[in-house]
Amino acid sequence: MKSILEKLGIAGENYGASTGTQWIKNTGEGSIAVHSPVNGKMIASVHKAGASDYDAVVAKASEAFKVWRMVPAPRRGEIVRQIGDKLREFKEPLGTLVSYEMGKSLQEGLGEVQEMIDICDFAVGQSRQLYGFTMHSERPNHRMYDQYHPLGVVGIISAFNFPVAVWAWNAMISAVCGNTNIWKPSPKVPLTAIACQHIMTSVLEANDVPEGVFGLIIGDNNSVGERMLNDPNVPLVSFTGSIAVGRHVAATVAKRFGKYILELGGNNAIILTPEADLKMAVPAIVFGAVGTAGQRCTTTRRLIIHEDIYDKVKESLVKAYGTLRIGSPLDEKNHVGPLTDTHAVRLFEEALAAAQKSGGKLLLGGEKLSGEGYESGCYVRPAIVEAENDFQIVQDETFAPILYLIRYSGGVENAIALQNGVRQGLSSAIFTRNMQEAETFLSHAGSDCGIANVNIGTSGAEIGGAFGGEKETGGGRESGSDAWKAYMRRQTNTINYGRELPLAQGIKFEI
Repeated sequence: MKSILEKLGIAGENYGASTGTQWIKNTGEGSIAVHSPVNGKMIASVHKAGASDYDAVVAKASEAFKVWRMVPAPRRGEIVRQIGDKLREFKEPLGTLVSYEMGKSLQEGLGEVQEMIDICDFAVGQSRQLYGFTMHSERPNHRMYDQYHPLGVVGIISAFNFPVAVWAWNAMISAVCGNTNIWKPSPKVPLTAIACQHIMTSVLEANDVPEGVFGLIIGDNNSVGERMLNDPNVPLVSFTGSIAVGRHVAATVAKRFGKYILELGGNNAIILTPEADLKMAVPAIVFGAVGTAGQRCTTTRRLIIHEDIYDKVKESLVKAYGTLRIGSPLDEKNHVGPLTDTHAVRLFEEALAAAQKSGGKLLLGGEKLSGEGYESGCYVRPAIVEAENDFQIVQDETFAPILYLIRYSGGVENAIALQNGVRQGLSSAIFTRNMQEAETFLSHAGSDCGIANVNIGTSGAEIGGAFGGEKETGGGRESGSDAWKAYMRRQTNTINYGRELPLAQGIKFEI
């Protein structure tokens, strides 16, 4: 690990604020000691940034915006392309650090960096497709069209579970749109963010990118986070995190008439009808439930099973869970790594206790693991619980590997009602070979989630589609499709190329 840290520019002590290629060397705000959930060992420390550091980063970003917005979008895309190439060069060490610092499997860590590379490729193409539309005017010799302009400084607040990919989803699209960007990563995983800043440095310097296009700020919520939310110089804040904090973000930013993108909780369900292909479904369910140790916003948390196949599915899942290998995520033979910290373990244990108190039946798992290889205290055995959809703990989202089995009877409409019967609306899936069931699930009367899949699981969205959800998931969209529009302001233009001044709606005004 020492050589990987050196390759990524991670020292024993690191600074927590950067304007792009320059670091603000403030050591007076305290520091974060970063420990790995893999083995409990300290990786490095980070000097936290304070309010004055934040102000300096924003000032530099605001100054850079005046230059960056006038750089042709395809040229901005070319710089993002080069960043993608640098990420390819550093994919293995960065992916390994993601795994070691956050706790997800090495394959998932490498996959997260691949998402960054993919979004860079997507953004390059997007830089030539920032389309507006032309409309016909009701007035003679007039032309109407709309166009999109960059917003300014975009604040990106990312969560611990995807320490680098979510930033890239936002920053690379935002950058080709002409915005400058300030990243506040989770203080649980600051080292991967610092590594990304180092990886970009040579690209920014070689292309004379204005200092401030890609800024970084690592600090406390009060001195940095709240300052960003209340800052009129940051017209858009993209926040990924809990519903409770997202509520505060929305209210605070809206109060100053700012814009926000919210990617909040997911209480995702898979429906299994009697027409499901269980050979396809079971691996998707297990990966969706235990991948990233249940710490994805798209993790499968509820499994809604028709009563005719319930016992067969339960038996298959118990057998599959029995084969899971739990241990260091750096060992590719293991399926499940640690939770991100001991606080997450405590929430896991409390959720299982609440489920059983409500009448749920623990089928297997649920214990905290100890002994050799589990010294960090962050390893647990994924749990399966028979439950009812209306249990309060089932209605809530627990960021841990707990899968609730819920029985339904009757038609697929009853299963859809159960799936939709929670406050969150991120990802959803159905396994069926029945076209009518699949199309009903995708219809206006079907899933109310932002993502609805047929014969694949809830987890593992591709970057080409817009990512996000409805209800308490926040309603935001990031990544592909036309999500780029959220990072721009829309303007309608009308041009009179005639010699008279006819008014719309036939209004006559003569002087």
